[in-house]
Amino acid sequence: MLDMKRRFFITLLGGVAVAWPLAARAQQPAMPAVGFLGSTSPDAFGDRLRAFRSGLKDTGFVEGENVAIVYRWADNQIDRLPVLAAELVRRQVAVLIATGGPASALAAKASTTTIPIVIAVGEDPVGLGLVASLSRPGGNITGVNFVIGELGAKQLGLLRELVPRATRMAVLVNPASPTVVQFTRDVGEAARAMGLQIQVLNAGTSGEITAAFATLVSNRVEALFVSSDLLFFTRRLQLATLATRHVIPAIYNVREFVEAGGLMSYGTNLAEAFRQVGVYAGRILKGAKPADLPVVQSTKFELVINLVTAGALGLTVPPTLLARADEVIE
Repeated sequence: MLDMKRRFFITLLGGVAVAWPLAARAQQPAMPAVGFLGSTSPDAFGDRLRAFRSGLKDTGFVEGENVAIVYRWADNQIDRLPVLAAELVRRQVAVLIATGGPASALAAKASTTTIPIVIAVGEDPVGLGLVASLSRPGGNITGVNFVIGELGAKQLGLLRELVPRATRMAVLVNPASPTVVQFTRDVGEAARAMGLQIQVLNAGTSGEITAAFATLVSNRVEALFVSSDLLFFTRRLQLATLATRHVIPAIYNVREFVEAGGLMSYGTNLAEAFRQVGVYAGRILKGAKPADLPVVQSTKFELVINLVTAGALGLTVPPTLLARADEVIE
């Protein structure tokens, strides 16, 4: 009888020992999830994703350890963004990151008024209707403004410095861009102030980019300014190749164009901008409210010059311009 009681007691203890860790695990909070909405593909976002994860880590969050990241990529099909944003909302992510241009940010905004959203846009977020103001965003949205769309006059000036004898220049824009009207107006004013003739060329597809270069050649345009747009970013190799083939000096907004063979770029250091996106995501995971986090405007800009391309175009880059470059590709 005593042995039977002893065996019963041991069995009971064993059952408690098994049940306790199961109960403890059940009480552990679920790992928070961050939704990442991208307009392009992960291949095009490699450096920026690393910077984003670095920002998360700076606030104490490491993917796979204490935070999950749920990715949704539109693969350049902009019309898919609303559906992908809705998927992330149904997934009940704790924070929604919207990257890859204004279309992504606007799709995220339309998908939820309660889930915190961190945007990454080159255009003015106030003008796009995303936030009430930069210092006091209001609502559920904050993020980073790359200021790319406001650098037109500076970029045009750098192009003029590289090809000082050029008087006929063109600007390539995507007519579907929500900021194209304001951008072309600003660039037109800057061009007139410099005594330049400026021609605006529209391109909304790869085929139209090729057609635009045919127009450049027939109109004897001497230099090209490629505006900030998702389409142009994804077609950067095509743009760089066509510019070199037709011997047209061109300036772009981010370094990836120059790395693809483009001549020169001036714009935001996007790695630093995306690190800040990660920092904001981490702060929100810790309880911060988007309305209390001012939209950060980029302050670090970089000039990148490709000397190999300059040689192919028969250009000599002025020493004063080389001295100001943050990176020179040789």
